[in-house]
Amino acid sequence: MTEEKKTNAALDALQRIREAEEKARKIVQDARETKAAKIIQDADDEAKKVKERHLNHARQKAEQRKSAIVQRAAKEAGEIRKKAEDEVVSLKKKAEKAMTGAVSRVTEKIKGFLETGEL
Repeated sequence: MTEEKKTNAALDALQRIREAEEKARKIVQDARETKAAKIIQDADDEAKKVKERHLNHARQKAEQRKSAIVQRAAKEAGEIRKKAEDEVVSLKKKAEKAMTGAVSRVTEKIKGFLETGEL
């Protein structure tokens, strides 16, 4: 082989090496980008799962609080209703006593009127 052919062969080999290196760099870069995208996607998926778990937990806590508040309100309403019923009974008894006294007084006045003709 002549010197020129050796040089050409060496240059061709060097060119193929450079192309192979460039191809290898591209493969490494593509792998990095693909891996980075996968990591980002995995992180996003995990964040969504964590968010959903926390939201479900918060919903459960809110439902428990709501139930407790409703139960407490129902209990208080029952107590208020009982007090109101007791007060109604008490007022009826007082009214009955007052009515009996008023009826007695009116009866006496009517009797007096009938007997004497004066009020």
